[in-house]
Amino acid sequence: MSVVCRRRYHSLLFLSLFLFFPPCLSQQPPSMALLHFKNSLSKCDSLTNWKDDGSHPCDPNNVWIGIICSDGQINSINLAGMELQGQPDIGALESIDGLKAISLENNALVGPMPEINRLRFLKAFYGGSNWFSGVIPSDFFQTLGSLKKLWLQRNNFSGQIPISVGELPNLKELHLEYNEFSGPIPAFLDPDILTTIDLSNNRLQGEIPKSLKNFDAKAFDNNADLCGGQLSRDCNAPPNRPGLEDSTETKSSTPWIIMVVVLALLILIIFAKVNQIDEDYHNKRPNLGKGGINEAVVNIPPVINRSTSSGKKPQTNIEPPNNNNNSSVASSSATAAVTPAPLTATVTPTPPTTATNITVNPSTNVKETKDPPARTAKKVIPQLPVRPAAGDLVMVNEERGIFGLSDLMKAAAEVLGNGGLGSAYKAVMQNGVSVVVKRVREMNQMTREVFDTEMKKLARLKHQNILTPLAYHFRKEEKLMVSEYVPKGSLLYVLHGDRGISHAELNWANRLKIIKGVARGTGFLHSEFSSYPLPHGNLKSSNVLIGSDFEPLLSDYAFHPMVNETPTAQCMFAFKSPEAMLYQKISPKSDVYCLGIIILEIVTGKYPSQYFNNQKGGTDVVQWVRSALAEKREKSLIDPEISSEGEASVAQMEKLLRVGGACTADEPDERIDLTEAIRRIEKISV
Repeated sequence: MSVVCRRRYHSLLFLSLFLFFPPCLSQQPPSMALLHFKNSLSKCDSLTNWKDDGSHPCDPNNVWIGIICSDGQINSINLAGMELQGQPDIGALESIDGLKAISLENNALVGPMPEINRLRFLKAFYGGSNWFSGVIPSDFFQTLGSLKKLWLQRNNFSGQIPISVGELPNLKELHLEYNEFSGPIPAFLDPDILTTIDLSNNRLQGEIPKSLKNFDAKAFDNNADLCGGQLSRDCNAPPNRPGLEDSTETKSSTPWIIMVVVLALLILIIFAKVNQIDEDYHNKRPNLGKGGINEAVVNIPPVINRSTSSGKKPQTNIEPPNNNNNSSVASSSATAAVTPAPLTATVTPTPPTTATNITVNPSTNVKETKDPPARTAKKVIPQLPVRPAAGDLVMVNEERGIFGLSDLMKAAAEVLGNGGLGSAYKAVMQNGVSVVVKRVREMNQMTREVFDTEMKKLARLKHQNILTPLAYHFRKEEKLMVSEYVPKGSLLYVLHGDRGISHAELNWANRLKIIKGVARGTGFLHSEFSSYPLPHGNLKSSNVLIGSDFEPLLSDYAFHPMVNETPTAQCMFAFKSPEAMLYQKISPKSDVYCLGIIILEIVTGKYPSQYFNNQKGGTDVVQWVRSALAEKREKSLIDPEISSEGEASVAQMEKLLRVGGACTADEPDERIDLTEAIRRIEKISV
């Protein structure tokens, strides 16, 4: 064989090997894939530590913002409510092995349906409350056999719902409400797997498939041309074709319609005049100050809500973003700074302003969200209120006296911040009593009677480590919950934000006291609500309030039955446990995982990356502690502020670290149960 042929042969051999066995170098590292995705956005200021500096997104000392890791690998990306703008290149994430879930909700993203069909092993995609638009190809979802959750609500998608959606073999949750989908609903081949579906507020037509007969009318509301048993609308009924008689009748009724309209206008003019007189009168009264609770509670700060009871898309206070510039979507108003920014999936969208810029207010029980530096405000007072619906506060606990909605409206108010379940406000009433008023973002569609039963059930709880509600205000659109104000604030603040007296007093004895109190309170909830999948459900340091004697008080508990059918449930911290993130499964052991995070947080003094709200990414306390325990270097984990309290105390701290490690095992079957966790904690001494 000649040299030329030999060279040609070698060239062909190399080419064939290259084509059929692509080199490993073509698989880019996860950091490059994420940076490619970031570069596709026109605004991504919140992703501050996504840098091309050689760091790994799962570095336990600097986890990239929004990145959720397991065993050093990325398994989820949570960028909900982070002010992102532009047309995201989801396909860039294709090279990230093990990626199971992505949340882009509550941003200002544009363009066609993101190319999630390139992520063949994706199990959950949350893309709601953006500006995605266009027709989704009918075969788009054919490659997504593992997909279990698809949330595309409140976008501008049009055309028919892709047939391939109904062919997904593992689909459990489908949310397409508030779009412009038209045409028939596709058949679902295996509807028994489907647990949640919402196709309301579209332009769908025809008969509801028999495969969806188990879902009630709410899932199909406000589709004028749909018919079926759920809607009590006969598909065989002839269309209404008005004849001459109807036309004559309409003409004869026209004068009456005109008279009614004129009369209504006269009444409106009279009311307008009366209101003007009333307004002039009130303007002469002394100013009660910016902090009136009527501003903060009854009239909650404006949010972007693209849903209405009529089923039509209302106007919002933002416009679709211009993808060619970096201008902010929402105006830089003070009210925008305190609107909630939920973690994973939220039906009521909010202005994408403060997803991860979390600081801690020194005098509050909750975290305070702040705008980027250019528009930061220490205290934010909501705008003038809308008149509340009829009804007063319902007292469920009179330990702090009896008060009504009018007392709150006269109180001095302060915005505390936002948690996963809603916004919170401090109100100091004229009798000196301070309370916290929480506006819960979204709950199940329950009657007043059912809600009253749940609230009274919580109010009857008696335990030194449980904070019970005092009162509530019920409206169909929103619920207000009133509880006692705890001045020292939350464990989150005392441990990570305060550098004053309270933090100085956070010695080993008080830390152990807090851990034991949290464990006892959680154990009490598990005995009282043993039938609940999540007896607490939202156990984290921001929901542990610290009493004057460092006795902890648990708050935001036992909400799962009230929010389990809404995206708000995904904001509960138990849904950040490995089994919930990877397999969409929850159990009482999810609370045990949350308890373990708190134990590790208190003993190490580190801010857990599992909370996802620290701009620097926090520390993956689970992986960090797990590695150190395996290498027998427990002492290196202990917070230096308490590690000098004597060898005997350090030995007890090390035991507690091992309890925290046992509580945070990835597999629920390998995780100790709560009873065993409490038993081990009670054996720890100062």
